[in-house]
Amino acid sequence: MTHLAHLPDRAVLAISGADRVTFLQGLVSNDVAEVAPGRAVWAALLTPQGRWLADFFLYEEAEGQRLLMDCAAAQADMLRQKLARYRLRSDVSIDPTGFAVHAAWGAVPPMIDSAIGAPDPRLADAGWRLVLPHPAPGAADHAAYDSHRLGLGLPDGARDCEEGKTLLLEANFEALNGISWTKGCYMGQELTARTHYRGLVKRKLLPVTGAALPPPGTVLTHDGREAGVMASSRDGLGLAMLRLEHRDAVLEAGGQAVRAHLPPWLSLPEGQ
Repeated sequence: MTHLAHLPDRAVLAISGADRVTFLQGLVSNDVAEVAPGRAVWAALLTPQGRWLADFFLYEEAEGQRLLMDCAAAQADMLRQKLARYRLRSDVSIDPTGFAVHAAWGAVPPMIDSAIGAPDPRLADAGWRLVLPHPAPGAADHAAYDSHRLGLGLPDGARDCEEGKTLLLEANFEALNGISWTKGCYMGQELTARTHYRGLVKRKLLPVTGAALPPPGTVLTHDGREAGVMASSRDGLGLAMLRLEHRDAVLEAGGQAVRAHLPPWLSLPEGQ
């Protein structure tokens, strides 16, 4: 069975012009040259200091004339403005499209051949990302996909990352194919690489469960000590940014017990 959900909180920007690939290659965390029809790349834009600003999926249209950026609708204008600052003399245009973003999981979606999209590059179980001219008739609402991605432990942009603060390795980009270690320099690369090679990560975005999970921003405690901060959640499934020393503890928030676990796709360095 195929599950299909329209994601109205997403927007699509078109990146066109002869320099579109090299332009993005020097700015984002992943290898833009890997984008091709039917193959997407998940990447992030960082501050010059290496902190998360936004993340997005990149696709190529079948004609090969434009890259499409599937991003949070609330960040689309910010992304256009920030990217435009670095355009200089590059032959690049950044424009809104009005396209509708969908997520599909379960069986292969029947419209996969007629849509712009690809398998979700983060995790095979995540399914597919699809871009259509308009919302697909009969598509489920965003809540269905939200439960699906929380069950897998996948982050959802600004709902789970703090702009200008979160490190990519804290949000598990290295485990979810969101970083290229070989493509060369990009904005914010130095801190990302140093964190990776020196093993400096002290906290991680981890799945949590609880009978009544608290709202985002709620402090989670263990034995009276701050252990982390709650991020997004739905129906007893959620994510929280936790200090790794507390990941096996029973946490508390507002008198409610919260338990964390490592998803099967995430492994920690020995000693963490």
